[in-house]
Amino acid sequence: MPVQALRHEFVEYVPDQLEDGTIYISVAYATAVHRCCCGCGSEVVTPLSPTDWALTYDGETVSFEPSIGNWSFTCQSHYWIRRGRVLWAARWTPREIAEGRAHSARAKERYVEEQQAGGAAATTAGAPDAPRGLRGLPRAAMGSSARLWARLKRWWR
Repeated sequence: MPVQALRHEFVEYVPDQLEDGTIYISVAYATAVHRCCCGCGSEVVTPLSPTDWALTYDGETVSFEPSIGNWSFTCQSHYWIRRGRVLWAARWTPREIAEGRAHSARAKERYVEEQQAGGAAATTAGAPDAPRGLRGLPRAAMGSSARLWARLKRWWR
């Protein structure tokens, strides 16, 4: 049965058994994991980074950007997570999936090139050492993840 809303749980480690309707967010590992919202049971992993997904936490709910496109799964479900709600998106054609993957690969290449050239990484407002993928989280919640990100930025430069 399709899920229409997700509750979030901040964890250090993702549990072995995932509950339907729960998205587990590990700030320490900059990763979010949930079961596919279509109900197929597949495990969806969304890495949080400047070139993958961005998480916004508003103090009560979470949102992800961009949409979740499960192109490698049989279901090929496609949805947005906005303020804890699942908003279903149109199914993509094989051509759209290929174009989306190519676009993502180019974005990652550009990001790496910018970092190697000394470009500034996108940062969280009010937390300059935090990765873009973790918007709205208080610095204390980011803990070692923010410090690790700062070290990686210095290493890339």
